[in-house]
Parts: sequence; structure tokens; C-alpha cells
Amino acid sequence: MLDLLVIGLRLAQYGGAVILLGTPLFLLYGLRAPDALAQTWPRRLVVAACAAVAVASAAGLVAQTSVMAGSITEGLKPASLGFMITGTTLGPAFLLRAGIALAALALVLLAQPSRRQWMVLVVAGLVVSASFAWTGHGAATEGPGHYPHLVGAILHSWAAALWLGALAALLTMAARHRPGDPVSDRVLHQALRGFSGVGTVAVAVLILSGLVNSWFMVGVDQIVGLVTMPYGWLLLAKLVLFGVMLALAASNRFHLTPTLAGALDNPSNLQLAILRLKRSLALETLVALTLLAVVAVMGTLAPVSAMDMGL
Repeated sequence: MLDLLVIGLRLAQYGGAVILLGTPLFLLYGLRAPDALAQTWPRRLVVAACAAVAVASAAGLVAQTSVMAGSITEGLKPASLGFMITGTTLGPAFLLRAGIALAALALVLLAQPSRRQWMVLVVAGLVVSASFAWTGHGAATEGPGHYPHLVGAILHSWAAALWLGALAALLTMAARHRPGDPVSDRVLHQALRGFSGVGTVAVAVLILSGLVNSWFMVGVDQIVGLVTMPYGWLLLAKLVLFGVMLALAASNRFHLTPTLAGALDNPSNLQLAILRLKRSLALETLVALTLLAVVAVMGTLAPVSAMDMGL
């Protein structure tokens, strides 16, 4: 039961973190400043993300302490919590994430939307996303490979947050969109084009950093673990989900975006083009959530490279 709680709280932190980083970046690169400032949805989305990270991080501290202590009763004891905070790297990371999320929440609630605010939120998202790497498998490698693995893990988390957070923002924007206003229609098309361009960069970084991480997490000598160990099964599932997302992203970029561009000058086709776009974005987001759930489980398992394969 505690293990499931830890996984659920990790998923909530991941989801909030990708929005905290990806959505402000989307506003900075995907929309012109006047268009972005005119949107009302980003504030609610970022507020929800900050709250999710803050609450899930605080609860995650208690849940992880309870796992280590053996029960929730023991995990709630000051001595157990104190050891987690002062004697491990996990405790400070939970507190850091919660503190940054609360500060970001205050910024969004108290300040008017602006490019400066979004830049500050991006920095907050970078730190929160990186914290998963420096307390996870990416920081566990010892010797000469420590820093290459850690850097690869951080870049991987940043690229994932850039893609998935922007996807959540674009889906929210599209879901609220009502065809018929020429200005609003063109803003949506511009946002989709911006997302497609930066998404290509994110995918490239994900692939390269994923290869680096796989070298350390699996290794050539223990590659058979991909089909014999739970971590390996989940890694293969992650790769399949990533491939599905790539196919959907390619469809968005090379089919749906040009179709929408053509429909801007042919209103009779506009409603159908936007409906197809919404469906594709919703499906891609569902796959992304499944992928994050897989990653949340993987974070609780020992990697293939740490196991005795008996060879």
C-alpha cells in the first residue's frame, strides 16, 4: 500500500513539474507577447501544477519516510522525519520541491502575468525537474561515470518537461478554443507551429540523453535484463510509448498543422480541422500520462545494471 502511495505521489510531482517548466516556456516561444498575455488559461494551469508539486512533495516526504521506517506510524515520528531530512538526499529534495512550488504559486497569485514572471517560473521548473535526477538513479553511478550520467539524467528530465508541459498547455489552449474568430484561429495555428519546432529539439535531446542513461542503467553486458527484469520490461514499455508519442507528434506537425493552415482560408473545413487536432492532442496527452506513470514505477526499482544477472 505504501509503495503504491509513493508511486502515485511521484506521478503527481512529475505531472506538476512538467507543467511548471513546459507551460511558461510555451508562452515564451509559442506565442507572441500580446497573444500570450491575452490568454486566461495559463494562470489556472500553473496554479494547479504548483499546488500539485507542493502537496505531493510534502506528502511524498512522509510516505517515503514511512516506507523506510516500516509503517506510517513510524514515518510520522519526528525522529524518522528528521533522519530523512538530515541523513539522506531525498528529504532535502522533497523540501526543496515543496518550497519552490509554494514560492512559484505565490508569484502567480500575487503578480500580473508577464514575460518576466514566466522566465522566473521556467527557472523554478528547471530546478524542480532537475531535483528528480540528482536524487534518483542518475546520481547513483559512482566513479568516472557519475557526472556524465547525472548530466544526462538532468537533460532528459528537462527535455521531457519541455515537451510534455508544452503539450499540456497546447491541449488546454485547443480545448478552450472555439472556431470562428480569425484572430484566435491564427493564434492557435501559430502556437501549434511553435510547439512543433521546439518539440523536435526536445525529442533530439531525449533520444541522446536516453542513450546515455541506458548505457549506465542497463549496460551492454546485462542487456538480457531488458526481458528478464521488471525494470527492463518497464523500460521497453517506456520506449514503446515514446514511439507512439513520436508518431502522434509527427502527424500533428506534418498533417494536422498544414491542414489547419489551409482551413484558415476555408472556414467550412476549419471546425473539422480543429476537432481532429483536439483529438490528436488528447490522445498524445493520455499516452504521455501513461509514460509518466511508467517512469514513476521505474523510479522505485533497481536498474538492470545493479542486479546480479548470474552470467
